[in-house]
Amino acid sequence: MIYKTIYSQYAAMLFAVLSGSCSSSDTPKESAPTVDATTVTLNIDDATAYQTIEHFGASDAWSCQFVGNWPDAKKNGIADLLFSQQNDAEGNPQGIGLSIWRFNVGAGSAEQGAASGIGDEWRRAESFLQPNGTYDWNRQQGQVWFANAAKQRGVSKLLIFPNSPPVSITRNGKAYANVGLESNLAADKFNAYTDYLTSVTEGLQTMGLTVDYISPMNEPQWDWSDGGQEGTPFYNNEISQITTLLNQKLENKGLASKINIAEAGQINYLYEVGNKPGRSDQVKDFFVTGSPNYVGNLSHLENAISGHSYFTTSAFDAAVAQRQQLNTAVSQVNGLKYWMSEYCILGDNSGEINGNGRDLGIEPALYLARTIFTDLSVAQATAWHWWIAISPYDYKDGLIYIDKQKENGNYYDSKMLWALGNYSRFIRPGFKRVKVESSQGNAITKNFLFSSYKDPLTGKLVTVIVNSGNEAVNINLQKQGAALTGLKAYVTSSDKNLKVQNLNNNEAFAVPARSIVTLTN
Repeated sequence: MIYKTIYSQYAAMLFAVLSGSCSSSDTPKESAPTVDATTVTLNIDDATAYQTIEHFGASDAWSCQFVGNWPDAKKNGIADLLFSQQNDAEGNPQGIGLSIWRFNVGAGSAEQGAASGIGDEWRRAESFLQPNGTYDWNRQQGQVWFANAAKQRGVSKLLIFPNSPPVSITRNGKAYANVGLESNLAADKFNAYTDYLTSVTEGLQTMGLTVDYISPMNEPQWDWSDGGQEGTPFYNNEISQITTLLNQKLENKGLASKINIAEAGQINYLYEVGNKPGRSDQVKDFFVTGSPNYVGNLSHLENAISGHSYFTTSAFDAAVAQRQQLNTAVSQVNGLKYWMSEYCILGDNSGEINGNGRDLGIEPALYLARTIFTDLSVAQATAWHWWIAISPYDYKDGLIYIDKQKENGNYYDSKMLWALGNYSRFIRPGFKRVKVESSQGNAITKNFLFSSYKDPLTGKLVTVIVNSGNEAVNINLQKQGAALTGLKAYVTSSDKNLKVQNLNNNEAFAVPARSIVTLTN
């Protein structure tokens, strides 16, 4: 992940019309919002299915190294918010039920201290690999605690990702690169790097933690030379070589872990060359047969390509258009899936919302929910992952915020946590996104968005509605023209966090203004 407050925005592209949303009023109201007299009928056609959802997740970088050693009551309270699938006595969810946890495998900048060149010690990370070549499995214990807490609460998948190779094998002995375009790992160290990733996978396994996925590089398009955090660039040919070596090491060790590539810093680097030649156009370079960097036939490669939604979420019509282009590129490779593997609110976003400033309220939550909608419904992502689950910063980068204290402090849940929960808590691994249409038309407009999902085993339906407008909207939910009964609504708004409400059969439900609502049957 890279923090920048000023970044070039993409020019507006052709606005697209797709099934899956309808419009609502934009008119601000000073008094309490009123319900539109027109009832919007949402009709689910669950016989028409799209992608299968694999998981919703977040990462332990970087706070878990400290928070994992906080007092038990506090760290368990945080873990419950992130991972729990339980309800309280009134039926309200106690947590957002993430289904994958991302473990940041550190490069050893923490052991270097100030000499690491990374000024903020909260962005340094320990390494299991020691300078003498041995492994110390007592390192990263706070992160190991959270990985176990996730497992204990039913999180079914674990992914490990390094931002940089260990400092003992980098070119400059640091966890970030020198100024210039060269990666911080020489080719003669690729073998050592893949040995390290395999050893960490085995080491975590001895702790009872099964590594389902390895993501061996992060945002390889950025230069990572400012010492803001651990990181290194990589070129596609380097990624191909490392992936091939890692595949062979996993095969030799009999490990079942899959490799996920390549965590592109922006989604356009997946489908075009753009301004990063040699580090972009990654769908074609890695997954199209005949490419010089083709790795699509490797036995341990997950048939998915991952990218980050940064700097491509505003303006709304441009965000939709870019995700259409991404979906077109991915769809051209038979069976290839797209993972949106990292996001938080960065930059000024065409003036829509600014990443600077901690905000626990509903405004960033609505923006987040709209972003999830476009990634799932337009880009057809099968996975959606937030960046840092726990943030000590004055920035819109956390689901849960904490006092920047190493040993103890307070924690604060944000509306962004619960907005993600409107998706993650109810759309479980294996659910399929299905067709849903509106009686008011299906042009995508940012103020009223909806998508539906089905459990193929039970037939259960989940519909998530994002009403960013300043008026409530009456909706009537149907399945293939017939009224759905036994519905429950879970509302996230300025004064509610997934608050459950049982709905009367055959009666319209008022989706509150400025809210995210999940309906289940």
